[in-house]
Amino acid sequence: MRRTLKWRVILIIIAILLAAWHLYPTIRLHFLSDEDKDQMDPLALYKLEQRAIKLGLDLKGGMHLVMEVDKADLPQDEAEDALDRALEIIRNRIDEFGVAEPVIQKQGADRIIVELPGLQDEARAKKLIGRTALLEFKLLKDDELLQATLRKIDETLAQQGIGSEVGEEATEVVEEETVPELFEEELVKEQEVSPEAALTDMPFTSLLVRLGPDLAVQEDNVLRVEKLLADPVTQAQIPTGARLAWDSGFEEYNDVKYRRLYFLWDKAEFTGKTLKNARVEIGQGMDLRTANKPYVVLELNKQGARDMARVSAANINKRLAIVLDNNVYTAPVIEEKIPSGSARITGNFTMEQARDLAIVLRAGALPAPVEIIEERTVGPSLGADSIRMGVRAAIIGMILVVVFMIVYYKFAGVVANLALLLNVAFIMAVLAGLGATLTLPGIAGIILTIGMAVDANVLIFERIREELRAGKTVLSAIDSGYTRAFRTILDANVTTLITAIVLYQFGTGPIRGFAVTLSIGILASMFTAIVITRVIFHAVYSPRPQAQISI
Repeated sequence: MRRTLKWRVILIIIAILLAAWHLYPTIRLHFLSDEDKDQMDPLALYKLEQRAIKLGLDLKGGMHLVMEVDKADLPQDEAEDALDRALEIIRNRIDEFGVAEPVIQKQGADRIIVELPGLQDEARAKKLIGRTALLEFKLLKDDELLQATLRKIDETLAQQGIGSEVGEEATEVVEEETVPELFEEELVKEQEVSPEAALTDMPFTSLLVRLGPDLAVQEDNVLRVEKLLADPVTQAQIPTGARLAWDSGFEEYNDVKYRRLYFLWDKAEFTGKTLKNARVEIGQGMDLRTANKPYVVLELNKQGARDMARVSAANINKRLAIVLDNNVYTAPVIEEKIPSGSARITGNFTMEQARDLAIVLRAGALPAPVEIIEERTVGPSLGADSIRMGVRAAIIGMILVVVFMIVYYKFAGVVANLALLLNVAFIMAVLAGLGATLTLPGIAGIILTIGMAVDANVLIFERIREELRAGKTVLSAIDSGYTRAFRTILDANVTTLITAIVLYQFGTGPIRGFAVTLSIGILASMFTAIVITRVIFHAVYSPRPQAQISI
């Protein structure tokens, strides 16, 4: 018996240590203030959140979206399964994003319903789910052709009288010394034209500056440049097979924001169809573009590696732009042949932005544009009330059970209460370890488990009392009580477990949450009631076999 007891003690210690290991992230995250979270390393905070217990939409709040797939421009054979493909891609994006227990389902012939618990950032949700994610690799046009194209655009717009519409704000870009030192000379100055003449003779290039080797536009002038680029007159001056494309974001210098503008070949050298993986890494070394900043590493399959090697070998010292949804994320110079089939997307990313970008790249491009036609944000206040009321109910129930067990069973009741606390800890630890989600029905399952755990102890203690009344010694009564009560406890718990499995198999989200916590609670309660309490009794009374048990 001593050898068996030894292994049971080891098993209990291992179980408690594992529970503590899985509960630590949740406990630590709970006690972190918003300031502490802001000061933490983004990657470390993300990993901590991933290991913590997740809350469902009814507890944490979140978003409800109705999305419509635009199949108007798709061929008939592609339109038939466009909704299913879009549903699968959106599901993959959300699964990798880490949203707890999302609801993703079809509605009718062209709509998808998405519920995202805990996600309050509306803009981020739209960007993550709705972006097309068309990845392309395009070469930049040479600078001479760019200069010629800009001159043609200026001449044509000036002839149309568009220069007078630029206004005085453009004069400020030329006259004021707001451009940082790393900017090269402005195009206006390169062509030796006065600012006043630029407003009428150079209506387009007067809005541009140089940022290193690239064109750039001050934030205040971006909408004006977009309007000019959309004008058919401007489009007609851009050579066939070329296009002007924006950078994916803004860069700030001296408190002024700028956005780069690239001159690209319109045809992609190859696309993201050959993408095998995309992951986030943190830059090392002294490179200012990546040092201590997150960036996305792309890994291409064999075909993609061959394409990359072919394009890089034929275009040494030229620039290859990585374009996602018509925006340029980076345009590095090809210094040598790249046989590895890997590339990286750099930028002023936050960890969240880099991770979202990697997610949409891994999940693939949507087969058709997706429009969000209905959106609702479920505030966390209702969830906070549900958590507070659920926790209050659990605490009140536990207090009543604890008091009853101590009053009725004395020391044995204290042992049962200790097992009850461990039972709840094991349930929460398993939820965290499995990445499961705690919902309001899940809290109900935990409360039900509390009663079931005590029920097993009551059966055991009553059996022990019967054995003591029959004249057996303490240790013999304990062993007989556990042995005789085991079958009854097993039968009761197995039938309940079968019911929980059926509920999980055929139920929806909230019912599944109840079934998960109930199933975990049943297994945990059997372990605590049959194993842990028995070990405690033996540890207390084995050295004193003649002592009277307080039961």
